[in-house]
Amino acid sequence: MKKVTALGVLVSVITLAIATRSYAQMDAPEIARPGLEWFNVDKPIPIASLRGRIVILDFWTEGCINCIQIIPTLRRVEQKWPDKVVVIGVHSPKFANEKRAASVRDAIARYDIRHPIIHDPEMTIWRAYGVQAWPTLVVIGADGKVLGMIPGEPDPDRMIAAIDNALAQTEKAGALKPAHLDLAIKPEPKGRFLFPGKLKPVPGSPQRWALADGGHNQIVLLDDSGKELARYGSGEVGADDGAKGAARFHHPQGLAASHDAIYVADTENNRLRKIDIASGAVTTLAGTGARGMQLGKASPGSTTALASPWDLALKGDQLFFANAGTHQIGVLDLKSNTVAALAGTGEEGIRDGRASTASMAQPSGLALSSDGNTLYVADSESSSIRAITLSDDPQIMTLVGKGLFDFGWINGDFHSARLQHPLGVAIDGDNLLVADTYNSAIRELELKQHQVADFDGGKYTCHDPVCVPAREPAGIVADGADRVLLVDTGNHRIDEYIPSAKSYHTWAR
Repeated sequence: MKKVTALGVLVSVITLAIATRSYAQMDAPEIARPGLEWFNVDKPIPIASLRGRIVILDFWTEGCINCIQIIPTLRRVEQKWPDKVVVIGVHSPKFANEKRAASVRDAIARYDIRHPIIHDPEMTIWRAYGVQAWPTLVVIGADGKVLGMIPGEPDPDRMIAAIDNALAQTEKAGALKPAHLDLAIKPEPKGRFLFPGKLKPVPGSPQRWALADGGHNQIVLLDDSGKELARYGSGEVGADDGAKGAARFHHPQGLAASHDAIYVADTENNRLRKIDIASGAVTTLAGTGARGMQLGKASPGSTTALASPWDLALKGDQLFFANAGTHQIGVLDLKSNTVAALAGTGEEGIRDGRASTASMAQPSGLALSSDGNTLYVADSESSSIRAITLSDDPQIMTLVGKGLFDFGWINGDFHSARLQHPLGVAIDGDNLLVADTYNSAIRELELKQHQVADFDGGKYTCHDPVCVPAREPAGIVADGADRVLLVDTGNHRIDEYIPSAKSYHTWAR
């Protein structure tokens, strides 16, 4: 099994022999299988009950950036043909944590997925359809025959055109029987934050913090006690620049801040944005809104398409960003407003060496060393932590991690230790702290000893009235010698850890 990162080429849904000739006239295998949990509907949907409509099965897994990037295309299909095309997601997990139904439920809410989802932890449907890559779309005709499969990310406009053509031919043949699905969408959780992403300090006094409140499509400015000072963005999905309350974001995940500005990785808008703290005005620095291809040599930020920027780090006039969708680290020069690749060719992998020829796997968290000479990266799909030397000839080195399918919760030396899909990394003196997301834990990398351990032994006492364990944290910050702030994403809160007291409590929620 492997994940496809290149855009799939879609010619026509009717001629989708782009998979194999064996699909011709093949009856679609059953999807309503015993023991599988379904979401967004009250009961399983037998494949035979969908006759008369075109069906798209989306084989995905929640941590896969390329799977996430086709959600907007699938949403376009659902909205354009609500009674003629049925989209059904088949969640086929890669990581151990993704086999948990609760984790899938969170992902559905986080990405506002409104079509039926089948959770298939043992990948039985995947094998029945002969799928080999994430993401893969399998298209089934109105007669219940498999037309073919599309591995990778299809071009959105070509896919829409192909489905339109397929529907026209189906209707001409008299085989189209429109009908709406009975959906049962769960309401989103209520609270001050909704699936928050990164938390970053704002330089200056008094201490302030910027939080990416991704589920609410907003950026929040907090004081040092967690009290809200300001909120940027209307909360509506969009890419509008403008005043604090009128601007729009779309699931922003990452941040960096200077004394007078907050820089935003506006993830699902594929843009880098800037908030002027004094006025609250929001402007776009880079990205066109389209999903971009691999970054290369310096080009104007206004015309360079990005791909799911996930986190930021600021060094002078250089704004580093994790371009998760192309498995690269990019850099925006704030003076010239040009964008260029810093590390990664765009190939998904874990190859070290010269940064320009190295491979990465969905970089999602960034932290700059105290001296500004090293950029640390949480490279999530390889469950690794990487280090990039910021020199005239940048080099990349893997500290912890081995491969795309090597993960776990193992402490010990750097070579043998394992993480599971980490999204956040932070500097803590001579060490690194990691938001080890799919292990729902804080891990510590001792840089001098080359050892990995659970943060301070992992034994902390909770001081909340009602205590619940962390759930898929996405961000982490070490604030001095005796304070760590963890963005507890799945619980929609920020936790404060005090090492000297061996205690933690909810700091903001």
